[in-house]
Amino acid sequence: QVQVVESGGGLVQTGGSLTLSCTASGLTFDDYDWGWFRQAPGKQREGVSSISRTGIVTRYGESVKGRFTISRDNAKNTLYLQMHSLKPEDTAMYYCAAGFLVALRENTYNYWGQGTQVTVSS
Repeated sequence: QVQVVESGGGLVQTGGSLTLSCTASGLTFDDYDWGWFRQAPGKQREGVSSISRTGIVTRYGESVKGRFTISRDNAKNTLYLQMHSLKPEDTAMYYCAAGFLVALRENTYNYWGQGTQVTVSS
């Protein structure tokens, strides 16, 4: 049974930083491309960032470019999202997902976590 678990969310002030982590069991971590998505209340889920199996290829949504960095440690079976210069509009539930394409479209991902909440206060 595949389990994907995000952690690291919390409450932070505008301009602050957070690092999210994502681990998985029941699958071979480095067989997959991975992505981060987020969903704010009343809004559609949005692709934040994606990373290839080796970590060489990354993609970012326009709203986070230059502020967020995706990375992975295949030896630790862990995906990361470093978030800097956080803004209130970054407030959302953040999800990680495993798939077979470096993309920001959620329909390309097969396995999802339950999410971790990030709240940025103004």
